[in-house]
Amino acid sequence: MTMLPQLVDSHCHLDFPDFEGEVDDLIARARAAGVTRMVTICTRIGSLPKVRAIAEAHEGVFYTFGVHPMSVADEAPVTVDQLVALSQAPKFVGIGETGLDYHYSFDSAEVQRNSLRIHIRAAQETGLPLVIHARRADKEMEQILSEGMKEAPFSCVMHCFSSGARLARAALEMGFYLSMSGIATFPKSQDLRDIFSATPLDRILVETDSPYLAPVPFRGRRNEPAHVAHTARVGAGLFGLTEAEFAAATSANFDRLFPRAAAATQAA
Repeated sequence: MTMLPQLVDSHCHLDFPDFEGEVDDLIARARAAGVTRMVTICTRIGSLPKVRAIAEAHEGVFYTFGVHPMSVADEAPVTVDQLVALSQAPKFVGIGETGLDYHYSFDSAEVQRNSLRIHIRAAQETGLPLVIHARRADKEMEQILSEGMKEAPFSCVMHCFSSGARLARAALEMGFYLSMSGIATFPKSQDLRDIFSATPLDRILVETDSPYLAPVPFRGRRNEPAHVAHTARVGAGLFGLTEAEFAAATSANFDRLFPRAAAATQAA
C-alpha cells in the first residue's frame, strides 16, 4: 500500500458555522488524505472556548488566537498581557491571525494598526510565531513589521499570501514564511505562482484557510483541510519535486516555525 505524503494544514477555521456538527468527520477525511496535523485559527475572543475545545479533543490539532483585522472595530481591544496569558495553554501555538485589511475594512485602518502592534509585542514576549493577514495594505504592512523587528525579533508567517513581490521580499528578508493557499491553484494566479517559485523552499507553508478559498478542482465550493493536498501538488510542481518531497519540506518548515506543535508531535 502506497503511503500518502504527510501534510500540515497550517491555517483553517474548524469552529466556523460551515463545519457545525462535522468536525470529527472533517478531521477524519483530512487524515485519510494524508493531512496529519492542522492549526485552527481563532479570530474572536468569544470563539476561543470552542476553538480550544476542538484542539484539545483531537490529536494533531493545534490553535492560535488573535483579533482579525476585519473584526477589530467590533471587538473589545485585546492587550499584550491577555495574549501572553492565553498563550500558556499547551496546544496554543501562535499569535493571530492579525494584520491589515484595507480591502474590506479601510474605515478601521487606525484601529487595525494599533491591534497589529499589540499582537507583535505578544509574539515578541512569548516567542510564538505571528500569523499575519494582509490585503491591499502592502506598504504599511511592511513598515509596521519592519519597525517591530527593529525593536525585538519575532517569527511570522504571511498567511494565505497573495500580496505583491515587494512585500514577499521584505517578509523573506526578515526571516518570515509565506503560506500557499488555494489561490495559488487558480488559472489567473500566475504572478502569485511566480512569487512562490522564487521563494526559498525552506520558507514555504501550505494551508487551506478553510472553509474559504478551495483549490482547483473544488473552487467555488466549501473548502476543508483534506483539500490542502491539491495546493501542495501545485507547489511541488513549482519546485520540480515529488508530492512527498514537497510535503516533507513544508512539514519541516512548519515544525521550525511552530516549535510547540513540533514538540507535542514528537511527544505523542
